[in-house]
Amino acid sequence: MWEATVTESVLRRKIEAKARPAVPQVTGAERGLRLALARAGRDAFALALDVPRLDCLRRSLTELLEMPADLSSHAVLEGPGEGLGLIALAPPLLAGLVEVQTVGRVRPQPAATRKPSRTDAAMVQDFIDRALAELDLLLLEDEDRVWASGFRYASFLDDPRPLGLLLEDCSYRVLVAEVELALGAKSGQLLLAVPADGRGERPHDGSQDEAPPPLTDFGAALAEQVMAVDCRLEAVLGRITLPLAQVLDWQPGDTVPLPQATLDHILFVGLDGHPVAEGRLGQHRGMRAVRLAPMAAADPPPALPEFEPEDEDLSFAMTGTDE
Repeated sequence: MWEATVTESVLRRKIEAKARPAVPQVTGAERGLRLALARAGRDAFALALDVPRLDCLRRSLTELLEMPADLSSHAVLEGPGEGLGLIALAPPLLAGLVEVQTVGRVRPQPAATRKPSRTDAAMVQDFIDRALAELDLLLLEDEDRVWASGFRYASFLDDPRPLGLLLEDCSYRVLVAEVELALGAKSGQLLLAVPADGRGERPHDGSQDEAPPPLTDFGAALAEQVMAVDCRLEAVLGRITLPLAQVLDWQPGDTVPLPQATLDHILFVGLDGHPVAEGRLGQHRGMRAVRLAPMAAADPPPALPEFEPEDEDLSFAMTGTDE
């Protein structure tokens, strides 16, 4: 009787286990983004932010472009290996993040239906970068680090239609988070999409690190002083040489042509006037920036013309006489 009861109990547990729905596996990026968003809201605005739902999906570029809600705020992200990503904030979420900075709280009233502006984008840029930086730290030793870390805010798009040309036509990992602000006063979707192939750094393994040899007191002091020295570089678009008289005749409004200046060839010049690096002009987070490129090989110095002495000169050089 006792054996029959035990057998029946074991069978019942097996049946219940099969009937119980499987718990979906949560990736490190999903856990990390939940916590990163909450910390960014707390640190940037002292705002209570919760993520009750977050899904990790794989989508093609065509499918990705159809996912953001209408009138969402779109921002392009720069990542490792020149990869580009996308972050989109639904109108209620964007309105709540703007309200907490303008009126000091998140209003429970529905957000007004309007197109996001560049001012809106500037007000949430710090929040986005804080969340992405926090995600990097949380994934330091996680396998998802290779595809989910290293991205930062690059630029705002007031029109999402060019996204199909800006973003690479590849597979994307898409993190879709339902975000609640101020205990549910406003809620909306946040979409984060990055290339699925993973171009970032591998997970950090502290056991494989080798500690550098300790410096002596003198060496440490010298290194500290050297590294504190200012290194001044000048980005040179082009150089021209003009007569002094022409320069003295310059007047406000005159135009000085730079015939050899190109935006894709900027030189970094040190204090001694020698170039130390080169690159091309662009933008980074709304500011002018130069992307460094390998230095072009220096042209060899021109060969000296060959000297062929005349017969009489050669004779004089050999005999040392005037004959």
